[in-house]
Amino acid sequence: MNTPTQLNRRHFLGLGAVATAALTAQANPSTPPAFAKRIKLGIASYSYWHFRTARVPIETVIDKAAELGVEGVDILHRQMDIGEKDPLTAEGRQYLQNLKRHAFRGGIDLICLSIHQDFVDPNPEYRAQQIAHTHKCIEIAYELGVPCIRLNSGRWNTIASFDDLMTARGEEPVLDGYQEDDGFKWCIDSIEKCLPKAAQCGVVLALENHWGLTRTPAGLLRITDAIRSPWLGILMDTGNFLEDPYDKLEQIAARTLFVQAKTYYGRGEWYTLDLDYTRIAHILAQANYSGYVSLEMEGKEDPDTAVPKSIAMLRRAFGIPS
Repeated sequence: MNTPTQLNRRHFLGLGAVATAALTAQANPSTPPAFAKRIKLGIASYSYWHFRTARVPIETVIDKAAELGVEGVDILHRQMDIGEKDPLTAEGRQYLQNLKRHAFRGGIDLICLSIHQDFVDPNPEYRAQQIAHTHKCIEIAYELGVPCIRLNSGRWNTIASFDDLMTARGEEPVLDGYQEDDGFKWCIDSIEKCLPKAAQCGVVLALENHWGLTRTPAGLLRITDAIRSPWLGILMDTGNFLEDPYDKLEQIAARTLFVQAKTYYGRGEWYTLDLDYTRIAHILAQANYSGYVSLEMEGKEDPDTAVPKSIAMLRRAFGIPS
């Protein structure tokens, strides 16, 4: 039996080991940080399908993740074999159960459902449709046993083409006759209407630093700070701050509950960033992050070579054994 003195001594020594590791990491930032809790790797199904080729089935991504020895798969809703905007039918529910069984047989957790919606619109009927769509996606996540969905704020859509938006570095003018404050109010009100459904189903809403209102840390934090619900947090996409990313990632790290990690082998579909993942790992460790880091390989290289390279790099950066 351990005495109180022995337990206190062990606790003291444990704290000393953590402090030593932190000091070592600061002295040598190329060394992977020591995380207080476990970090797991996942693969986003988007890594295998960038909307430009034939759709890759989610089952295929689950199989490839199992072969690579990662723990989870982050599902892109548009990549599923159910209509994105269609009602969830009995046939659709059976598809979800088959996916869940397939993942279980492969030893893979289904960790996130990345969905699309747009709350930045002056038409209340349109926003109501987007809220209903989000409710349906929460149900899909619940059916799959997925604990988290990726949420978008939406954008003004004054630049219609996504390719043109990327050329503009994600910046677009506000809709004529409105102010940015209007967009934030619509978005906050809409997310608040999704929270009871999220709590009922046990599915956390993770608002991504995507385009539109959440293009900057200030915009993203303005929304999450206004709501302050245990069912709302931040999804950190490491590739969506195009300039000075590390300072911006640090600003949102404390509220982050899921990470999507971009890589760009073969150069990116829209842009290419040279990200230092050991530095990003240190930012997350300082914020006491724990949970999943999900790979989003957005390069043009064949994913069958680029995804394994990306996973190996992330394991090194985060100090995760092979």
